[in-house]
Amino acid sequence: MKPAGLPCPTHPLVTLRHLERSDAPAWYAYLADPVVVEHTSWDLRCVDDLQANFDDYASAEPSSPIRLAVVLREGGQLVGTIGLNAISPQHRTAEIAYDLAPAVWGQGVATSVVNAVVDWGFQHMGLLRIQATVLEGNERSIRVLERCAFEREGYLRCYRQVRGKSGNFWLYARIAGVPCIACA
Repeated sequence: MKPAGLPCPTHPLVTLRHLERSDAPAWYAYLADPVVVEHTSWDLRCVDDLQANFDDYASAEPSSPIRLAVVLREGGQLVGTIGLNAISPQHRTAEIAYDLAPAVWGQGVATSVVNAVVDWGFQHMGLLRIQATVLEGNERSIRVLERCAFEREGYLRCYRQVRGKSGNFWLYARIAGVPCIACA
């Protein structure tokens, strides 16, 4: 069963809420920005390409992905998403994934929401390991993960298709009980 309640980031600019189908146009708008595209493995041609994901996010199955909206506290505008994929209740593991609009880059938003979701995953879902795969060259995301006490575990060659080409990714993980450096 999915945990009740939502993670609570401490960042003064943003909060989290459930992602809704009506968020798709705003989500697509920044995901289609070339500066965002170069750092993700999304392969979107139009806003409708996001729609299939919403059925998965609405599922109550324990292993179904969770995706939350990162919204401005003032006005509620969507500026990102964050969630857990590849959830394994049996092994108590998941993979974290997030994306943000460039308008909020460099303001500590990613670090805050990643820490909030990781802590929530450990405390409310009973996860023991949360991992992340980050596209080689995405230095901003690598810094976020390292600030959030994720450790680099390996290099995944030709791991995932990135717009029709094999992409190399770094594998990071955080284990329950390892304190966050940014929170200390």
